[in-house]
Amino acid sequence: VTGVQTCALPILELAPVAVGTVERNSVEVAAAVKSIVAAQPNAVVLISAYKSCAAFIRAAKAAGYGGTFYNVSFVGTQALADELGREARGVMVSQVMPYPYTQSIAVVRDYLEQVRKSGGTAQANYSSMEGYIAARLVIEGLKRARTLTSEGLVNGLESLQNFSLGGFPVSFGPGNRVASKFVELSMLTEDGGVRR
Repeated sequence: VTGVQTCALPILELAPVAVGTVERNSVEVAAAVKSIVAAQPNAVVLISAYKSCAAFIRAAKAAGYGGTFYNVSFVGTQALADELGREARGVMVSQVMPYPYTQSIAVVRDYLEQVRKSGGTAQANYSSMEGYIAARLVIEGLKRARTLTSEGLVNGLESLQNFSLGGFPVSFGPGNRVASKFVELSMLTEDGGVRR
């Protein structure tokens, strides 16, 4: 584990077999790799930005680790795939957004149309999909706001209970700022792609 300590494991009555930390914005992963690879875990969960995760994955593989690497969506899925190149094959990433590469639901179709219209070098990916959904939710919250104030926006967003944003379910409310419980795993491929 890089970045932060594991907090959900005790709830499941589990404990990590090894923990390693890497200083924020650093690729100095040697000590973390040494402690984790020595324990030979079946899987390594990385919680950091893509540069340090890529450095850790490369170093762990070079040290003989053959298990599975798991990352949280914060890593920047496409950035990690690009950074690792062919070494990305089989790396797993949890996702909190719908798969942005096929027109599976209306909000993804709308997003892909906007990417196409933007021209230039814009490419579909999870990060911009998340930004697109966040922007659409703010717009919907503003439409529902009785006053164009911070409080009005909060009230507008809180009215989005059991709301479908083009097939993507969201739900806000007093005390609920998470909006979505959607999570799925994706896997990176050696050609820079992402599979579900």
